[in-house]
Amino acid sequence: MSIMTRIRRRLRRETALQFNRFRVWQLTREIADSQSADSGQPVLFFNASTRLSGISQNAGFSLMISLMLQKRGIPVHHFVCNRGMQLCVLGTDRENPDQSPPCRECTRTSRYIFAGSPTHPFSYQSDNKLNQQLNSLDLHGLLEFEYQNIPLGKLILPSLRWILRRHHLENDDSTRKLAAAYIRSAWNVYREFSLCLAAVNPCAVVVFNGMFFPEAAARLAAREKGIKVFSHEVGMRPFSVFMTDGEATAYPVEVPDTFQLTGVQNERLDNYLTRRFSGNFSTAGVQFWPEMKKIDGMLKESAERYGALVPIFTNVIFDTSQVHANTLFEHMFAWLDDVVEVIRRHPDTLFVIRAHPDEVREGKASRESVADWFKNNAHFRIKNLVFIPADKFVSSYELIDRAKFVMVYNSTVGLEASIKGKPVLCAGKARYTQVPTVYLPGSKKEYLDKLEEFLAADTVKQQPDHKVNARRVLYSQLFRASLPLDDFLIEDEVWRGYVRIKPFTSDRFNPGESPVMDVIADAIINGRQVIQDI
Repeated sequence: MSIMTRIRRRLRRETALQFNRFRVWQLTREIADSQSADSGQPVLFFNASTRLSGISQNAGFSLMISLMLQKRGIPVHHFVCNRGMQLCVLGTDRENPDQSPPCRECTRTSRYIFAGSPTHPFSYQSDNKLNQQLNSLDLHGLLEFEYQNIPLGKLILPSLRWILRRHHLENDDSTRKLAAAYIRSAWNVYREFSLCLAAVNPCAVVVFNGMFFPEAAARLAAREKGIKVFSHEVGMRPFSVFMTDGEATAYPVEVPDTFQLTGVQNERLDNYLTRRFSGNFSTAGVQFWPEMKKIDGMLKESAERYGALVPIFTNVIFDTSQVHANTLFEHMFAWLDDVVEVIRRHPDTLFVIRAHPDEVREGKASRESVADWFKNNAHFRIKNLVFIPADKFVSSYELIDRAKFVMVYNSTVGLEASIKGKPVLCAGKARYTQVPTVYLPGSKKEYLDKLEEFLAADTVKQQPDHKVNARRVLYSQLFRASLPLDDFLIEDEVWRGYVRIKPFTSDRFNPGESPVMDVIADAIINGRQVIQDI
């Protein structure tokens, strides 16, 4: 990148940041001018792991919700990092773990977007006793480490896997340094957040994600005191937020038996699926499919030579959702290893492993990929096994249409395959397995037995209720639980996944003006479900 290009990008970033700063100032001034004194217990917000500079989608969601609550007379406080961690997740340089995080830029953004609200900045305080205990530990010891009954090693593990882009961590000096720095930082957040809870006495806490160690430590501290904690993630529709008092990355959406799709709802879902099946969708501002190609001639000829085709859809191994998925198998690669042994015993069936496109996303490429697993284990020698890498945009849906049945670990494509009328054999807990939508055996042995049963059968039938339930679940995830905030936010056109605040007056936060904000306020204050019935 040339110097001039970097300068132009920097100027655009600064312009977007200053625009948002002005919009926050406008809104907070309007709220202060139109309002009597706040009353009742406050809501405490914390989202250190969703941005450094600028406003990401999740930072924007948190900001809009906090301003909405203030407009409705509900006190809001922000727990704000002020160089409060030795190392934070987004501020980690994987190649140089000794590199300090960019605190100056981050704290400047915090001053801009939290102006007008009570803030509780916390700084880093070293704990000599903790440091002494960490000094002699190897990686295993660090990941099992507890301090004053707080499982700090377990708290930091999802963050460590995410930033290193791998599930299996190497016991080297670099990884140990990161783990120790995260543990020290997590302990500081836990300790400081506990003090903040005592001072603020909130009725609820709202955090981003809940899995990265800063927010995980804060959530643990709040739950120990019996305070309800809401975590949020990007929803399944553009500019939508998913909130829950459970695990946001598990996407728990209640779908009662009484909920059945109407004609209008079925049409709305079909319109979405038409776009989805053509590759026309994005998540968190990322367009995964620049194009979607049909199966090429070689793969088509291979499929026609075999008696059946079974596609296998994988996930990104380091994603924070994987901690919820690992119920039957230790992890996704353990599943794939067992599946390969089954593949060898069934040479009459063509198996196609489809790597997740997120494995090669710029800036987030996996360091422990399915492509590496396939190559390093020489699975290319298995004649009835084809591998489609993450950067080959072959239509997953055409594979599904040709399939005898579909295999997934916990990918959303399993739900879509079920909607297409295909039997789906799932190997892990997914966002849809709380309702009968796919085959999910109860143990590893039962899974492998079911796989053998499916392969031996001439045809595999889908359970009668799977397709209907899959439509009910997907509709609920898309339109009931993914709450759109596009009335308030728009792409900033500088960074993918970052936003600008739209022009609007604070009256848009008033009760009755935004059904979505009404749902969120009712959930946080009155404990209702974060569900919009449309």
